[in-house]
Amino acid sequence: MSKLTPPLSKLRRPAPPRPGEAGGAEPDGAGAGREGATERTADVVGWLDERSNISPIIRANLYRKVPKGTNWFYTLGSATLFAFVSQAVTGVFLAMYYEPDTSRAYDSAEHITNEVFLGELVRGMHKWGSTVMIVLVFLHLARTFVFGAYKYPREIQWIIGVVLMVLSLAMGLTGYLLPFDQRSFWATTVATNLIASAPIVGPYMADFMRGGAEFGAASLARFYALHMLVVPGLIAALIGAHLYLVAKLGTTAPPWLKAEKKALNREGL
Repeated sequence: MSKLTPPLSKLRRPAPPRPGEAGGAEPDGAGAGREGATERTADVVGWLDERSNISPIIRANLYRKVPKGTNWFYTLGSATLFAFVSQAVTGVFLAMYYEPDTSRAYDSAEHITNEVFLGELVRGMHKWGSTVMIVLVFLHLARTFVFGAYKYPREIQWIIGVVLMVLSLAMGLTGYLLPFDQRSFWATTVATNLIASAPIVGPYMADFMRGGAEFGAASLARFYALHMLVVPGLIAALIGAHLYLVAKLGTTAPPWLKAEKKALNREGL
């Protein structure tokens, strides 16, 4: 460069090569350390895979083909799963402070809201998350119905989805009584009376949920057990079966692409 040529500004000068790139100096021992860390990670992954044989399952779920035309409508199932996980996590934290006793339930709920660190946030997430989850379940079922994804060979997935919708409503109902205030008490009373009006099995189901003919201490404990153990366990098991069938059978293409394909086939004939 000539002495008369002004130097380039800092913004226009080429960036110096980084360590490990062509022309860049590797610090002493850095390359060996990086290679050693990579080898140790590979050894751990290989050790786990050799004993669990989980890599085919991961590949089947992460590298499976999706139909052409997949869009945001197909994320409703994943959003519902995220809502369920959020409900499970926040529910565990709430259970650490909640007392399923008729004389202490309301006070423990108020204690969570007003005194526990971030208790109001966690309780609000759990309260409104139940509504979000139910809305997402209905939207996911509506998308499945409109797109015709309930047809052969996915009938079992559709049945599981309908059962999951019923269980989501049951989880919302059983959780509504837990604060044990006037609103939750009388709203649950109305709900159980509606269940009791069902033919044949209705009165037995209502008595089972109440733990007797009237609401009492046994009713709150039963609703708490159903809300914390029975219903979430069934939902988790059915979600696992649902995801297995999705990975095995795949997803269906949008109906408008099917219509275009049929039109092209008729034109070809």
